[in-house]
Amino acid sequence: MRIAIVAESFLPLMNGVTHSILRVLEHLQERGDDVLVIAPSTQDTGAPGEVYGAHVHRLPSVPLAGYANVRVALGGVYRVKRILADYAPDVVHLASPFVLGWRAAQAAHQLGIPTIAIYQTEVPGYAGRYGVPFLENWAWNRVENIHLLASRTLAPSSFALNQLRGRGIPRVQMWRRGVDTQRFSPDKRDAGWRGTVAPAGERIIGYVGRLAVEKQVQDLAVLADIPGTRLVIVGDGPQRKALQAALPDAVFTGFRGGDQLARAVASFDLFVHPGEFETFCQTIQEAMASGVPVVATGRGGPLDLVENSRTGWLYEPGDLAALRSRVADLMGDDAKRRAFAAAAHASVQGRTWSALGAELVQHYNAVLAAHTPHASRTTSTTPQGVTL
Repeated sequence: MRIAIVAESFLPLMNGVTHSILRVLEHLQERGDDVLVIAPSTQDTGAPGEVYGAHVHRLPSVPLAGYANVRVALGGVYRVKRILADYAPDVVHLASPFVLGWRAAQAAHQLGIPTIAIYQTEVPGYAGRYGVPFLENWAWNRVENIHLLASRTLAPSSFALNQLRGRGIPRVQMWRRGVDTQRFSPDKRDAGWRGTVAPAGERIIGYVGRLAVEKQVQDLAVLADIPGTRLVIVGDGPQRKALQAALPDAVFTGFRGGDQLARAVASFDLFVHPGEFETFCQTIQEAMASGVPVVATGRGGPLDLVENSRTGWLYEPGDLAALRSRVADLMGDDAKRRAFAAAAHASVQGRTWSALGAELVQHYNAVLAAHTPHASRTTSTTPQGVTL
């Protein structure tokens, strides 16, 4: 199969979207598929031109205001259409489409190429957090238009699935995320690492993720004075300095990846995630695979991942007193925390990326089987009515 993956963000930027794309590329390489990745350019001269056998085609881009390492691709529909016409993929995979993905959705539609759109980022919900709530309706309009054009939309959680269907988007199905249970494992727990971040033997409350406004990491300030605990923040982003000022007693490790990340997560006693706009929340699965119970907001992806009073606790969005109470409950009861940890670990076994990759390919095959080639794909690649 020939597959074009249009990535709203990609390496060297590591986030949930990039991580999912990498796991998909790994699976497609093992199958022997031919893959092209279309992504924004980067200023990192060491960024790879090929990843897991897939060629990476970079489009000119500019940094997102206030978030320099996030790049926004420039150009119109015609540029993407020309790339797709030359490559002639069987299917176009739109990874968390919004700006570049919107152009690619139009280009593929004009060329008559079936598309799979992966809904992964609740961009409209970010508007209020960034102080521009008047843009929320516009953003939802953009999301709806992209997914109305798609041959099939894949949502990562029941919340996201119902959210999209409630906005009138058809052809939506579930596609969750896998987790590497070899990499993320209780076996990675490291007493030495624990000693460096909690030298007095405190129990560790950990967070992993981007340090950005929409993640609401500042909410963790309510946990700062729980006796016998140490708050550890793993990650980086534009809010780091502000968060260090707001959480002066917390340990900030900066970005961690690979084995360093696996060791840090397994060494937590409890994982917390205060963000309300997670369509899935991969870091929750990774914590669970590491044998760490979770406290998270009761909205979005965590609703599917965290089972109250078994693998962790969910609290009502905005109820910070409940957040503190749930964390204090588990940090003060070793037996309960160990029971939750064991249940959390068991709950994610079998959710391999290999199984999820095979499921994704089934979706590719389904849209191909249902597809009737568009006349423009077989007769001409001249742009007609291109929207710039």
